[in-house]
Amino acid sequence: MARVTVEDCVIKVPNRFELVMMASQRSRSIASGAPISVEKDDDKNPVIALREIAEETIELDDLSDSVIRGLQKHLEFDEPEEEDPMELMTAAALTDESDLQGMQVRSGKDAAESEAADAEKTSDKPAS
Repeated sequence: MARVTVEDCVIKVPNRFELVMMASQRSRSIASGAPISVEKDDDKNPVIALREIAEETIELDDLSDSVIRGLQKHLEFDEPEEEDPMELMTAAALTDESDLQGMQVRSGKDAAESEAADAEKTSDKPAS
């Protein structure tokens, strides 16, 4: 076979898209050092791959499986852990200690009592 045309290969692999995918996969494997099953004849890897497909010197099912494996990807993502609000507040207090020196964290009944006591202190002070 002097020149390989797509028509020679379409007989073996009817879907042209699949043919292109298989030939490119085989071409990449040849480039990475896989043995060639036809004579090289100063042809480039894609032409050698097409010749192998047309002459059926390679197993087409194995090549198709190789294409599928090459396209499959399993990406694993690390999901962020839920952060504990108390840990965030503690970390903020440790890192910004100078900003938080005069502030107090109050909640519920204690906050209302503290606010009332602060109001009494400010009202008891004489005006200057």
